[in-house]
Amino acid sequence: MRRPSPTPADADQSTTRLSFAANDLALQLFGSHHENLARIEQSLDVTINARGNELAVTGGAAAVESAKQVLENLYSRLERGITVGHEDVDAALRMVTRGASPTEGELVIRTRKRHIFARTPTQAAYVRAIDRYDLVFGVGPAGTGKTYLAVAKGVEQLIAGRVDRIILSRPAVEAGEQLGFLPGSMREKVDPYLRPLYDALYDMLPAPQVEKKLEIGEIEVAPLAFMRGRTLANAFVILDEAQNTTAVQMKMFLTRLGENARMVVTGDLSQVDLPRGTRSGLRDAVEVLDGVPDMAQIHFNENDVVRHALVTRIVRAYDKVEKERGRGERYEKAPDAPKPGT
Repeated sequence: MRRPSPTPADADQSTTRLSFAANDLALQLFGSHHENLARIEQSLDVTINARGNELAVTGGAAAVESAKQVLENLYSRLERGITVGHEDVDAALRMVTRGASPTEGELVIRTRKRHIFARTPTQAAYVRAIDRYDLVFGVGPAGTGKTYLAVAKGVEQLIAGRVDRIILSRPAVEAGEQLGFLPGSMREKVDPYLRPLYDALYDMLPAPQVEKKLEIGEIEVAPLAFMRGRTLANAFVILDEAQNTTAVQMKMFLTRLGENARMVVTGDLSQVDLPRGTRSGLRDAVEVLDGVPDMAQIHFNENDVVRHALVTRIVRAYDKVEKERGRGERYEKAPDAPKPGT
């Protein structure tokens, strides 16, 4: 139910009227049964009344201005032929509620199957850091887009010819990096550990292209153990689930970086599966390399989760209990801001 319009006595209330030229685009902007408008109302505590292709937005002055920015940004996307769903509405709302302009979400990664937009200020900082630095760490909880965005940037750079290949790697912790006892070919042995990376690839490239590039070596997916002794040049290299590396493994991997290569290391320090007493190589690296020039560290938190809304609440609940119990040595850094070297 919509709240009644404020009276003139409500001095802190203001109303802004917006008009959208194209009726069909206005309908897409408003959403089915005005669901997009309802999401904006609920998030920003404003009232939006629609009449034809015109809107009246009422609420606190700051909230009304934020709603105006969100609506105009989303309409601009529709004018450019970009569809707008409830995920895009939520992304624009995340931007404004965290003090950023919705235009931060205009940062786009172009792949063959889809265009991918940054959905939080931290994601935008992460994408910019990958463009700028040869080594980037993305550290934070599940569902924040660390791996997905890194794979998307790798695919974009491969398509553009900036690198010759993509190398995706993960530590196969469950098998202790000793995969020989598993049945089948080497690919069949390691695939279960690397499936999330394949899923991201198939989301960005047509399946025949993924298979062809895997076959000719333009895309290589391999467990961390296979990186030893190699020099990774002219490549976009991603190490996923890096919290499950040891300090020795991490040093080995980082020193593989070759000429004209970019490396992204992602992980969640709240989900370390190493044996008790073994220090995470990711934790070790972000401490040892803090302040090293020409690299960046981007730290995500639960506010950057872009999966199901329940995932954010799950992450927060676990964080709260872990802090109360005093368990783990969670590596806490201020979110949103990259940490380039001095």
